[in-house]
Amino acid sequence: MTSADKLYGLVLCGGKSTRMGSDKSLIAYHGIPQRIHLCQLLEKACDKVFMSIRKDQKGEFSDTSNFIVDQDIHKGPYNGLLSAHEYDKNVAWLVLACDLPLIDEEAIQALVKKRDRQRYATAYALLSRKLPEPLCAIWESKALAESKCRLAEGKGFGPRKFLLDHGVKMIYPKRSSVLMNANSAEEYNEAIQKLKIVENK
Repeated sequence: MTSADKLYGLVLCGGKSTRMGSDKSLIAYHGIPQRIHLCQLLEKACDKVFMSIRKDQKGEFSDTSNFIVDQDIHKGPYNGLLSAHEYDKNVAWLVLACDLPLIDEEAIQALVKKRDRQRYATAYALLSRKLPEPLCAIWESKALAESKCRLAEGKGFGPRKFLLDHGVKMIYPKRSSVLMNANSAEEYNEAIQKLKIVENK
């Protein structure tokens, strides 16, 4: 296996969770903190798995934890994405936002199976929107390298805009609910109800 074939997992935990009012990565949708749950899912599909965190979160982890501290060079989601790229520039990264309470092993395995190494990324999307979800996607190393170059040139854009400009491969989940984001108390309650429905099937 070459470095380009390697796939590392990254759970983005460095957000401020302002709308939720508490750390989204610690919500126990599945009986354990969400960030641990997502890492466990990724460990079944990736060569290594890391959590992307802020500097002030380091005290929450043991010395043996696999985490990458945000370098704070870029704003928004690119902060975690490109901090991971700096950690290892030769691998692809399967990135998950910590606010995806319904993402499951089946959806992750399908994403990995349909990975197109020739594209800049392979990303989930909803049929109703046909827009790539950059934080539920596999980013090839060349995509992150190109993103870094464009940002260094002062070109303002976000991860989704980059993927749209570079012909990302989009795939669609069997259940659209796996892409639900829970960023507020109302969305948390909605996610809990949806999880009950899934568990009772």
